Amino acid sequence: MPAAPHSTPAAGSQPLYLIPGATGGPASAAAAEAPPAAGPRTVAEVLEQARIEPVLQELDRDLVGLAPVKQRIRDMAALLVIDRLRRAQDLSAAAPSLHMSFTGNPGTGKTTVAMRMAEILHRLGYVRKGHLVAVTRDDLVGQYIGHTAPKTREVLKKAMGGVLFIDEAYYLYRPENERDYGQEAIEILLQVMENQRDDLVVILAGYKDRMERFFRSNPGMSSRIAHHLDFPDYSPSELLSIAGKLLAEQDYRFGPAAEAAFARYLERRIVQPHFANARSVRNALERARLRQASRLFADAERAYTREELSTVAAEDILASRVFGTEPPSDLAPTEETP
Repeated sequence: MPAAPHSTPAAGSQPLYLIPGATGGPASAAAAEAPPAAGPRTVAEVLEQARIEPVLQELDRDLVGLAPVKQRIRDMAALLVIDRLRRAQDLSAAAPSLHMSFTGNPGTGKTTVAMRMAEILHRLGYVRKGHLVAVTRDDLVGQYIGHTAPKTREVLKKAMGGVLFIDEAYYLYRPENERDYGQEAIEILLQVMENQRDDLVVILAGYKDRMERFFRSNPGMSSRIAHHLDFPDYSPSELLSIAGKLLAEQDYRFGPAAEAAFARYLERRIVQPHFANARSVRNALERARLRQASRLFADAERAYTREELSTVAAEDILASRVFGTEPPSDLAPTEETP
């Protein structure tokens, strides 16, 4: 793989990493020098041209709860819409800093919101492609000298023109290990986040307390993150609504007393270790579907109705080990994944 091109550094400075094949976005220097073209004059015109309102409506419809997060996304969309109007009027068009931090427990919708954010940024012209590349430490950091830089640059090359979502970003920094190469990946990320921010948005995600320690230990990274969004845990009623949505997506529904049984399940499961919000709800429903299938399978000669095939009964929920003395089968340690 050829080495990434870089500008000639001043004496004593670090090399400047530029990603092969990357091109500037709409707020690049070339675009800023071009004469202003006739553009939108009202918010309504920008919304119609960019078609971002359907994305925001989809976010409201598909994600239960998360009111503070949804409002923050709308605020950011408003900022970008007004910025587009300013550019149309030949006002200052410096690209706003769009790098973000998403903090919260597993299963609170961080990856889903990142995907929607990528689409909004693309429709408004702030990224060329609007795709999301989700990675963890293993995708960026090598295990031996000279391995990390090529891995990191390759990931950045794939993400250019879109959004790079780094889950459990705090694992990039391991000061207790002298031979760890995570700091090298961080240094490359910092330079690209600053020098190619008109063509790449980076979202760092993870548990709130660990992300705060990570930022305290890496002030350069903290200074490049303009937007911090905290994803709260779901309430029991919100988790029940999520369960109903997940079932409906697969043409299932709760039968009589099954919804109440699942509410009881949630009361017990939430207080147990490694609960992962919507992810644990999805896992619980998968096991309930398995029990429902086994129950129907046992009567091989019966002709089942459409309703019977699509109904999860209370007994399918109450058979969970959460209601017994054994721990539930999804109590294995869970880390946030894309």
